[in-house]
Amino acid sequence: MQPFAFGVRRKPRSRTRDSVLPSAFLASGVALLFLSLTVYAQKASPPVVVQPGAPGQATQVLPSSTRAKLPPLSAKDVEFMQGMIMHHAQAVEMTGLINDRTNNKELRLLGARISHSQADEMKYMEQWLKIRGEATSMPMPSMQHTPGMDMSKHQHQMLMPGMLTEEQMDALKKAKAGEFDRLFLQGMIQHHKGALVMVEELFNTAGSGQDSQLFNFATDVDSGQRAEIRIMEKMLGERP
Repeated sequence: MQPFAFGVRRKPRSRTRDSVLPSAFLASGVALLFLSLTVYAQKASPPVVVQPGAPGQATQVLPSSTRAKLPPLSAKDVEFMQGMIMHHAQAVEMTGLINDRTNNKELRLLGARISHSQADEMKYMEQWLKIRGEATSMPMPSMQHTPGMDMSKHQHQMLMPGMLTEEQMDALKKAKAGEFDRLFLQGMIQHHKGALVMVEELFNTAGSGQDSQLFNFATDVDSGQRAEIRIMEKMLGERP
């Protein structure tokens, strides 16, 4: 008589399940490969450039090599940006005098606001000119040189509306406290009003200000300067 063998009888493995799993993985892999090839084909295909037609005309599909072109500039556009850089530079110079000459907290806050905004705008204007291959400063005007005449940066100030003269800047640098506050506010109001004249001249020149970026920038300058003029006039009127 043979001894009885204790043990666990294993259930036979399902051949159907073993055969289905590899097939499922294979199908998933094929689907993922197809999806990847589709995405790659979409990325590799050149973009479609569509040009809207004028009123009454159909749109046109342009070659994929088409590149955007900047709108044509007028001489006044370039002159405006170059001149406004110089104009802003004097305003920043004026605000740089504030902290050492007055303790007026309100004037200090105003000066910081003007300095930061105009310094940022100067960077924008310089970049705008560089992208278009233009110089960031105005060319020196042709003038007959007189012996002893200072042919320095002050020549350009005669060209920019509202900019303080050398005598006005010297008086501002020498002033302190209340006198400085008065001269600064009067000078900056004059300065801002000059910027408004420059914007007006730009838009009144035929063919100028058509570039959308330039138009938006000049419009912002105009509204910003007007708002600050109102603030400074109120501050000046409140002085004892």
